[in-house]
Amino acid sequence: MDVLEVIRNRRSIRDYSNKPVEKDKLMRILEAGRLAPSAKNMQEWRFVIVTDPATRKKLVTAANNQEFVGQAPVVIAACAEHDNHIMRCGQLTYPIDVAIALDHMTLQATAEGLGTCWIGSFYEDQVKQILGIPAQITVVELLTLGYAGGPPRPLTRLAMEKIIHWETW
Repeated sequence: MDVLEVIRNRRSIRDYSNKPVEKDKLMRILEAGRLAPSAKNMQEWRFVIVTDPATRKKLVTAANNQEFVGQAPVVIAACAEHDNHIMRCGQLTYPIDVAIALDHMTLQATAEGLGTCWIGSFYEDQVKQILGIPAQITVVELLTLGYAGGPPRPLTRLAMEKIIHWETW
């Protein structure tokens, strides 16, 4: 599968089968995140990999009662160990760098035949308590990972004419 085909096939999966994710596939997905670019090569991302069913069930409540969070065989807490570095453009590095790493992971998961879903609706304090994440670490996103339980919804995107401006706005 070429990269554009992987991108076209990626979907947010909110229904997972109970088939476990093979360790070799999981490690390739994590490697994709590790290889992502980051500002000043700071590599601020840190990942907590959750496979224990009881812990995943606790994360459902922390993730605003989204049941599929507990259904997914793997939940990844994407965190950042950072110093609040701000790029010259005025943006914090860590949320962007963690997002790039997660995107690499979602694309590798798609290439492996797995589905993912970014979770931004969660209570960070609860996630930290459940997973024993230190106070100075920021939980940026959660990512569910597993085999889809059914066919994904069709992808809908704006037309290129709506999003592209050539040379000036």
